[in-house]
Amino acid sequence: MTFDPVSAGAQEPYPARRRSGSRVARVRGRLSLPTLRRSTTLLDGRHRSVFIGHGQDFDDLSAYRPGDDVTDIDWKSSARLGQPVIKRYQRESNLPLVLAVDTGRTMAAQAPSGEDKRDLALAVAEVFAYLARLRGDTVALVAADTSRVVSRPPRSGSEHAEMILSLLQRQFDDLTSGDALVPGAPGPALSTLLERVSTWHRRRSLVVLITDTSHPDAAGDPAVVDRLRRLSAQHELITIQIADDVPLAPGRGRTRDVELDGEIPAFLREDVALAARLTAADDARRAAVTALLDARHIEHAAVRSDATLVDSIAALLARQRLASSRGRRRH
Repeated sequence: MTFDPVSAGAQEPYPARRRSGSRVARVRGRLSLPTLRRSTTLLDGRHRSVFIGHGQDFDDLSAYRPGDDVTDIDWKSSARLGQPVIKRYQRESNLPLVLAVDTGRTMAAQAPSGEDKRDLALAVAEVFAYLARLRGDTVALVAADTSRVVSRPPRSGSEHAEMILSLLQRQFDDLTSGDALVPGAPGPALSTLLERVSTWHRRRSLVVLITDTSHPDAAGDPAVVDRLRRLSAQHELITIQIADDVPLAPGRGRTRDVELDGEIPAFLREDVALAARLTAADDARRAAVTALLDARHIEHAAVRSDATLVDSIAALLARQRLASSRGRRRH
């Protein structure tokens, strides 16, 4: 369950949504120059690691220089030559990026920062679209829930990226009308989302799954386990989860559950014992999600606010690059 707080006297439980201006261009203000350089370098690592054993050719050995990635050091050759050397590969270009986005109703709730989870999910998509555009990579979209599946094929260019992001925002916007979910707002369908990505995108790609911290949920969607296994073998898969606010917070004031029409009664929201039980159940559910992703060796990160979003993405890409490098050394 996810909850939206409403301050005393407030009429609108959902924060104001971003709606104007170029979405891709807006990322420039989000990324400082050092962060931008670091993120694009980490995305370079995705190009190299994705194609190991899939047509990428070893180029040569080169002396290690300050600034090179230490995970590229060939330790056996370094010992033989008496100095550190790194392996260089012919880099594949135009690696497809597939944004796989959960558009179920739980994405219309609130993050711990008080921001709308949909805005954070869009911001994640914007960052990856922007980085792909800098590299000249194509970007594709697959967005799904229990009643809607939309997709756009991989293409490059800012106009295509803008179109994809605008389409994604419309899918999110359609979940609510005014201050409430629309009647029959669709729920999450992660197994459907992952199956569509696997079927429609055969070329090995970087797939960025954007969902929330309650998913993928093996208990509620058993098919998702096999879908994750297949997709993580077929593509390089990372998961970015948009965190939910705490279920109940006694003393915080008026609260609203995104799944309910009215406010949560005061006698429930101020019940400390009930809040503790709900928090424990929520923690257990999220631990099960984390265990599922870890079992499939899928790197993941939780985004809790706009302020920490870019750092969370950069840290995730760094971990994924390191994991891929370890995989290369095992071959």
